[in-house]
Amino acid sequence: MKTFLSTKLWVFTLCLLLSVIHLACSNTDDTTTPQEEEQEEEMVDDTMYDISGILSMFEGTGLSYAVNGNTVTFTTADLPNHTSPYWPVNNPLHEAYNGTNPNWRQNPNQIAEQNIVFTITLNPSEATNKQSTEMGPIGIARNGVVFFNQYAAGGSPLTNEINSFDQYLGHPAGQDNYHYHIEPTYLTQEFGDDAFLGLLADGFPVYGPMEDGSIITNSDLDDYHGHMHENSDFPNGIYHYHITSEDPYLNGNGYFGTPGNISR
Repeated sequence: MKTFLSTKLWVFTLCLLLSVIHLACSNTDDTTTPQEEEQEEEMVDDTMYDISGILSMFEGTGLSYAVNGNTVTFTTADLPNHTSPYWPVNNPLHEAYNGTNPNWRQNPNQIAEQNIVFTITLNPSEATNKQSTEMGPIGIARNGVVFFNQYAAGGSPLTNEINSFDQYLGHPAGQDNYHYHIEPTYLTQEFGDDAFLGLLADGFPVYGPMEDGSIITNSDLDDYHGHMHENSDFPNGIYHYHITSEDPYLNGNGYFGTPGNISR
């Protein structure tokens, strides 16, 4: 009788032990909390940007683009679609300066047709090793005019050069290529202060000086003059640059992503 009870007790103990082991195995780290799932989704989103939806906003004289796989190639004549004193006097878009800068002075250059080609990724992502922007074109506005960085010739501040910007805050360089260093006011007047203005060569968008009804300042942005935020073009959010009224205006310490190829 004692042997029978001992055996029965031993079997009960063994079954209990197996149940505990099964319960422990079923509660492994395979489960994730809602917070962890959200973090994983955010990490995936960071690598899934797709800018193909904004390409149709590009329209300008001598501007075309073609998609090839995961890149887009823009070819631009770099001709603004607005008036300027820098157009040759026989051009219908020639207009005397009528801006608000009392220190304005015209530089000796004029607007002339260019042939500038950008090959840019459609799926931008943050670069592991950031690159500085070069002198010359660093991006393209939606009207085909190119963006330059925050430096004048020789890498000096824009302090003096800004006095040669026309009424829409652009001007031509020594090779007669017109460009914007700061807010292209023709575009913000036409499309809104929070509108999409163009792309830098790394594929990340450039937006105007407002977001969600508030003026963007440098303190709202990172070292590259951008941040991650959603908007009507990218409701799930995307990293993007902003134009601001203070230096560095358009871009900070370089490209946030990896720039594509620029030739001219």
